[in-house]
Amino acid sequence: MSNRRFEEVVELMARLRGPEGCPWDREQTPLSLRSNLIEETYEVLDAIERHDPEALKEELGDLLLQVLFHAQMAKEQGRFSIDDVLTHLHDKLIRRHPHVFGEARAHTPQEALHRWETMKAADKAASQSATSLDAVSAHQPALQEAYEISRRAAGVGFEWEKFDDLLDKAREEAEELRRAQASGDKEWLEDEAGDLLFVAVNVARYLGYDPELALRRTNRRFRRRFAEVEAELARSGRRPQDATAAELNELWELVKSREPE
Repeated sequence: MSNRRFEEVVELMARLRGPEGCPWDREQTPLSLRSNLIEETYEVLDAIERHDPEALKEELGDLLLQVLFHAQMAKEQGRFSIDDVLTHLHDKLIRRHPHVFGEARAHTPQEALHRWETMKAADKAASQSATSLDAVSAHQPALQEAYEISRRAAGVGFEWEKFDDLLDKAREEAEELRRAQASGDKEWLEDEAGDLLFVAVNVARYLGYDPELALRRTNRRFRRRFAEVEAELARSGRRPQDATAAELNELWELVKSREPE
């Protein structure tokens, strides 16, 4: 792709936001586009997980549109432009890859990641964040925020020594949730449900998995199995709401038994 093509798209975005442009585009603000940015990000993930290069090509373009949209709005406010975004990215890539552009060495992916994280920590320290968690945005999906919080806390030593300790913590939180449910205290119950979810995030992180991706994988599996349960019921002219909980569970186990181990 030529630099000119990129410049053409930037110019298109400026025109869409201009006086003779699109009324909807002119009306948008960074806050109003939050859901669009999240949606486009997940659609990119979906295309990746489906191994669909044509869809990925399109979804990456839609995600890039969001970047250009935000940069154009910032330019109109005199804050920064897409050129500033690219310059910042260019400098960051060089600064955080001293093993490529400097004299440091990294012979494995793990060593490279360690150097990236080291440089990232140095950048955050230079910004004078008050605590280790200040750099974690609170304006993101709670699952991702929990992952980032626990990952950063573990990075400074606040971590379980072994996996069994983490499982013990999960059992402890499950027991506290049981007591909260029995008490009838809704606020306590919500707190304990959140604590159990937070431990579950830590379980995935400790094992080396992104909890968001792990949960998406589970969601897809649940969708597939439940669709098969509905198909089994449809063969006899029934719907899920026509079956008892025991019947639904029996069909669920049947569907599971058909899957390869």
